[in-house]
Amino acid sequence: MRYFTNVHDLGDLKSALAEAFEIKKDRYKYETLGKHKTCLLIFFNNSLRTRLSTQKAARNLGMDVIVLDVNQGAWKLETERGVIMDGDKPEHLLEAIPVMGCYCDVIGVRSFARFESKKDDYEEKILNQFIQYSGRPVFSMEAATRHPLQSFADLITIEENKRVERPKIVMTWAPHPRALPQAVPNSFAEWMNATGYEFVITHPKGYELDPRFVGNAVVEYDQDKALEGADFVYAKNWAAYTDPNYGKVISTDRSWTVTTEKMALTNNAFFMHCLPVRRNMIVSDDVIEAPTSLVIPEAANREISAQVVLKRILESL
Repeated sequence: MRYFTNVHDLGDLKSALAEAFEIKKDRYKYETLGKHKTCLLIFFNNSLRTRLSTQKAARNLGMDVIVLDVNQGAWKLETERGVIMDGDKPEHLLEAIPVMGCYCDVIGVRSFARFESKKDDYEEKILNQFIQYSGRPVFSMEAATRHPLQSFADLITIEENKRVERPKIVMTWAPHPRALPQAVPNSFAEWMNATGYEFVITHPKGYELDPRFVGNAVVEYDQDKALEGADFVYAKNWAAYTDPNYGKVISTDRSWTVTTEKMALTNNAFFMHCLPVRRNMIVSDDVIEAPTSLVIPEAANREISAQVVLKRILESL
């Protein structure tokens, strides 16, 4: 595997999950695989779980790790061709990328949607420039449209906790004061559609996701109805996708907050969220602190998902 940007890059999910559970039993089983190899992690945006878990995963495999915060520890980068560079950006990404490739063997990139152009965001311009110009294997640590390492960790967590072979998974929109990218919900939907789970997406009208990610999911605008009989509830906010409201907050309706009353509609469901989470907007204190909350195990599995991906990339070098 040379690139990891979506669920399809991983291949057979049963095989990937078996590998994940093998690694979870012994994180250092392949600790010599990355000897004398360097993993460069490039962050255009803030991170906590992704930064820590991916560094840990790389070191479990014996890799050296370099972390670059583009907005704090490097020159400001121009990303567009044809621009007269007479402003505050002294270096172009098209020179910076191949230079970065000189110093490493594998590159991880984290770059969110900018909400300036839906076309640019959904063409994944920054991630694809790294794939095209770095000369190195590239994996996504969250891009404009997907967060595959998170979704893989989510899948591992569901497999570890499901009580029935084909659980009902509900992804529900929840309110947030800021406009958030669609990357996590897009990616979660894409991964759930690749499983045999029953999958429902619920959100207010106007928050429809890109149909290519919705796939075969049932879309239900009545949150209470969607939650009935759910085995897992995945809460997440996202800004509007459809024009003319792309990247905008069009609702902060608190009735969509996941509360004890909402969870009572489910089949004693587990609660999931990728974190960080706005308490008492996305989810109430009592739900996120309940024994059925999986947010911490979910975060812990970020190390495992990253390690499977890095292992497979190293094996392809």
